[in-house]
Amino acid sequence: MDHRLSQRTGLSVLGVCFLLSVLGRGLGESFTVFLLPISQSFGWDRAEAVSIYSLTALCGGLASPLIGRLFDRSGPRAVYALGMVLLGGAFLAASYAQQLWQFQLSVGLSVGLGIACIGNVPNSILLGRWFGPRLPTAMAVVYSATGAGVLIMLPVAQLLIDHFGWRGAYLWFGAAVLLLLLPLLVLPWRRYAGGSESLARAASHHLVDEGWTLHSAIRHHAFWALFCTFFFTAIGMYAIAAQVVAYLIDVGFPPLQAATAWGFSGVVLLFGMMGVSWLDGIIGRRPSILFSYAFSIIGIIMLWLLKWHPNIWMLTGFVICFGSMIGSRGPLITATAMKIFRGERVGTIYGTISIGSGLGSAFGSWCGGLIHDFTNSYDLVIAFALVAVLLGMIPFMVVPALRGR
Repeated sequence: MDHRLSQRTGLSVLGVCFLLSVLGRGLGESFTVFLLPISQSFGWDRAEAVSIYSLTALCGGLASPLIGRLFDRSGPRAVYALGMVLLGGAFLAASYAQQLWQFQLSVGLSVGLGIACIGNVPNSILLGRWFGPRLPTAMAVVYSATGAGVLIMLPVAQLLIDHFGWRGAYLWFGAAVLLLLLPLLVLPWRRYAGGSESLARAASHHLVDEGWTLHSAIRHHAFWALFCTFFFTAIGMYAIAAQVVAYLIDVGFPPLQAATAWGFSGVVLLFGMMGVSWLDGIIGRRPSILFSYAFSIIGIIMLWLLKWHPNIWMLTGFVICFGSMIGSRGPLITATAMKIFRGERVGTIYGTISIGSGLGSAFGSWCGGLIHDFTNSYDLVIAFALVAVLLGMIPFMVVPALRGR
């Protein structure tokens, strides 16, 4: 494969990974729009409704090492196709659900597994075969798909709910995903899975497989530092993200405006992702990551101030600061993990580290719902999120293996 063709193929792989992430993360985050109509339809309290969202994150996180292993054994076609089938079937089933456990199995378990199959773990492994040292930039593009998915799917979900009800909206989502499975299957996956020949030759000369196994990796302090960063940061982000649309409605914004405003975080997230990755090359990884945490903290404070000043300017400030940084650390943390633990088993190791993100997302969103129910206020939810974000940044301040990366 000549260099120009290899570049085009690499860009095609990047585009496919981006679109799959748009679909997966957008559909997953769309539950923030379904939260109020579903809970009102069945008379559930906030914690019961948010438990569905928590299960989505938990199942996606726990499945990550298995997805990494399945990718290594069966390749991308099988993993991505499985994800699409799970997502489409889950939304079709949810449109007929009558009990909480049925939502937990469909929108919780199945959607979580589906997102994991088309999400960051398989994407990072596949892109690593094409971009090598440029992986942080490639992953920044793919991570920004979270924002693009939110920008597209949240307003779409709200419009579908307004016109067809929440059951009709889930029917549309399920049918659309299953239709998209057909073009996915005919892509040249054998070529995509092969990776760049020039990158493979360079890797064989310059990068040594250091022989990491999952057992040896979990005995290294860097493994647990990265795990804790994922865990605590996800708690802080998803304690807020799961209820942000409901919060904005409660403080006085119309439902469509609230969904669209949070969806607009997808625009600023793209700039946040690329900006932090650009800073990584200018000032280094640790200062770039700490900068992103500072912006997140400012955004959380602005969200709290919206309770007293529910105006468009404060809302814009929150969306820019919090929305632009909600996943901005992900590409750099991913690149750090794949550099430290490089080798044949990096997919399994990185997938296991990613459990921290899933556990944190589930725990944060569930605790956020419980705190809201107990206090009938968002003040402690926001304080809880702020403390978690502060804990998430500590490993990059004190752990030697991360400070120098």
